[in-house]
Order: sequence, then structure tokens, then C-alpha cells
Amino acid sequence: MGRPFQQVDVFGAEPYAGNPVAVVLDGGGLSTEAMQHFAHWTNLSETTFVLPPTTPGADYRVRIFTPGLELPFAGHPTLGTCHAWLAAGGAPRRDDATVQECGAGLVAIRRTDAGLAFQAPPLVRSGPVEEELQARVARMLGIERAAMVDIAWVDNGPGWVGVLLADPEQVLALRPRYDELDVGVVAPYPPGAPEAFEVRAFTFKNGAVDEDPVTGSLNASLAQWLLATDRAAAPYVARQGTALGRSGRVHVSQDDAGAVWVGGATVTCVRGEVDV
Repeated sequence: MGRPFQQVDVFGAEPYAGNPVAVVLDGGGLSTEAMQHFAHWTNLSETTFVLPPTTPGADYRVRIFTPGLELPFAGHPTLGTCHAWLAAGGAPRRDDATVQECGAGLVAIRRTDAGLAFQAPPLVRSGPVEEELQARVARMLGIERAAMVDIAWVDNGPGWVGVLLADPEQVLALRPRYDELDVGVVAPYPPGAPEAFEVRAFTFKNGAVDEDPVTGSLNASLAQWLLATDRAAAPYVARQGTALGRSGRVHVSQDDAGAVWVGGATVTCVRGEVDV
């Protein structure tokens, strides 16, 4: 059967400059195996399936798949799915936010001047990284341990380890080696620059290092770390995807209650039906 489908570009400074997500707007009746098979076929970093909510207060439920596994939460699929759901006529229950149900619980998404933004979920693991893993991360990145200004767990579901370097050029020069780690690297731009940070996200896929073009979950967790350690002040904009020829821009803000919001542009680039 044909199911409504959109492919949405997320966090791009212009269309086709961010990170695409495939959104199947009716996942009803599909098995986990069928969803995983389709996500493997799209070969995008994530593919999502929209389902009726099962939790009071949620507007819809989403399941998020990489080509190889299901994730409880991911940032750019959250924004892309919300964009597609709203574009298809979805009507949120609340005036101030759309509420998504996913494996990590309920996630609020609101409209901002920079586009849709999600409220960063709490970190499931934070704090210091053991010395043995620090050395392993340094080997993966091909740098000396002393080059790391700081390293910490910044895990909000995918398993991120955050690494702070001193200079964006160091971030852009990285040529990591394969290791089964999920590592996010960040460095600050000088004061007054258009963007505050350069970010890169490295994961593993099919026996090789894979770099994600623009990563909402990583930017959310990095923001919580950088703000808590007074290395950043919200609002700010982070760059990501530069090394891949993309122009991703991630907008980070913080509300009066201290919650971190991560947002950016979303635009539908493909619209139609798919047989799954």
C-alpha cells in the first residue's frame, strides 16, 4: 500500500545543505523488521515512522531507525518528523508546542524565529571519562591526549562522548580511525564570529567511520555540557557539516527555567508515497 512520505532537510542554511531524514507518515501495521528493512534501503542516517500516540498529551508517536538499528531519540529526525507531520495537516493539542512521543519519552517541539526547536532531553550519562577511554578516543581521532582541552560523557541516548579542542581548524583537520565509539568534537570560534562553535560527529557504520552531517542530539548534549561549564552562553549558533561540504547551522537557546532548546531550518525536499 502507498504510504504518505516526505524527505526533509534539517538544519541547512539553505535547502540540500543540511541533514536529510526520510519520514513515513503512516507507519500503522508495519513490523519492526519492515521498518528496519526500509531504513536500511534509504541508507540515510535516520528514517522515521509516524504512529498514533500511546501516551496522554502526545500529538504523535515516532520510531527512529538508522540503517542498522532503532534509536530511542535523535535530534534532526525529531525536527524533520515534526515538520512533515505539521505540513501534512497535523494539529497539535497545545498552542505553544507539538509533543512527540518516542523511545526516550515525551519531547516538546516549538516554533522559533530560527525554525522548529526541540527541548533537549536529560543526559543519561555525564561526567568524567575514564583514562583508558580517553586514550582510546585520542587514538581514534589521531591526536595527542594533551590536545584535548576537555573530554566528558555527554550521552542523551546514542552514547556520545564529547571532546573539546582549542581551535576550529583542529576540528576540521581530523581524520579519525575506525573505532566503535560515538564521539562528538567541538571547538570555539573567536568572539564576534558569526558562529560560536564548529562541531563534528563521528560514529561507526559498516566497519568504517561515518560522519553525520548535522546532529541534533549531539548539539543538544554538547550545549548542556558547554553551558554547565561556562564555556558557552546562550543563545548561540553552531556550525556543522563544513568538512562534508554542508552548511549546517544549529541554533541553541535556553529558557528562563534553564531548559536547553535546539533548533534550525526544516524544508521538505521530496514528497509523495512509498510502498513499504
